[in-house]
Amino acid sequence: MRGTLQPVLAGVVTALVGFASSFAVVVAGLRAVGASPAQASSGLLAACVATGLTAIWLGRRYRMPITIAWSTPGAALLVSTGAVDGGFAAAVGAFLVSAALVIAAGLFAPLARWIAAIPAPVASAMLAGVLLDLCLSPVRAVVETPLLALPVIVVWALLTRFARAWAVPAALVVATAGVALTRFDEGLNATLRPTLALTAPTFELGALVSIALPLFLVTMAAQNVPGMAVMASYGYAAPLRPALVTTGLGSAIAAPFGGHAINLAAISAALAAGPDAHPDPERRWIASVTAGVGMTLLGLGAGLATALVVLAPPVLIEAVAGLALLAALGAALTAALTSADSLPGGREAAVITFVVTASGVTLAGIGAAFWGLIAGGAILLLFRRSRKDAPMSEPGAR
Repeated sequence: MRGTLQPVLAGVVTALVGFASSFAVVVAGLRAVGASPAQASSGLLAACVATGLTAIWLGRRYRMPITIAWSTPGAALLVSTGAVDGGFAAAVGAFLVSAALVIAAGLFAPLARWIAAIPAPVASAMLAGVLLDLCLSPVRAVVETPLLALPVIVVWALLTRFARAWAVPAALVVATAGVALTRFDEGLNATLRPTLALTAPTFELGALVSIALPLFLVTMAAQNVPGMAVMASYGYAAPLRPALVTTGLGSAIAAPFGGHAINLAAISAALAAGPDAHPDPERRWIASVTAGVGMTLLGLGAGLATALVVLAPPVLIEAVAGLALLAALGAALTAALTSADSLPGGREAAVITFVVTASGVTLAGIGAAFWGLIAGGAILLLFRRSRKDAPMSEPGAR
């Protein structure tokens, strides 16, 4: 019994931390691309169930702590992209296409290698640009709603120092308490019971380029690849191709109900795969399966979670989401700059990718994340061509 209790408790913690630390990002992202409160609640529920069932299946099938999560960077991408032509139906179509690309990456090995071959400075800088606006939200919240925002930030800072895993959940609790004390008399305008809302997808070119392609790239580069690395660091050779196919199928099933994307967990994977889950590595799969059960059950609270987001001042919820993403922003910036010097023009490409993506501009109906990739890639090509042409332009240099 004792040998089972430890990984079960670790799985419960993994589910609670994974849900509480980033559900606000998911709801904010779905709302940004046009979801109604009911559709956002449905999307959160669908993402929870898809995450949970996929984790249960993979954990039991391979007897490994394969932790699954929704794509938090992908949700942040939705916030930065905003509304697209065709509304939420077009966003759902983009979710489906992104899921199909993940499945293709699992079935067609060269595609996964091509994604891994995207220059690290450009990929990391794009992710940093996507995250920046949300990470600025705590600053804006202090100015706009200081009485609500300051306690949230103070609690987050203290727990980041002394109990990092619980910093964002505790900040969320403080934010909830603040909203309850100041706004609860306004009433709840969302259905609290778990409800699935089916949205028929449409396929708009602008949405596919602005959402589907960047969502696929950040899900692969910021979640699946690091997730594999975390598992490898604990001695597990996780089955990448089956994991991609399974998470892609889970994402595709969740998409018509508003779920944006699920993937291998990166940050929370360590909670289930590390020695704290169980001294015996062969018993840690119980933790990831328990986390899957926990996420499925937590999905039943999607209505209440969405109601909180709708009721609270938007900047306050975005502030909690920004606090949750600060570590990811720091990691992305570090990766972009430390890898930049390995390529000619790498630093310039990273900075330009970051600036264009962070600008949030929309050109020809296509969002900034795509244009950031194009701009950074163009700079790399320019420097590569200049380097090749340099000896020809100075024949007498030697």
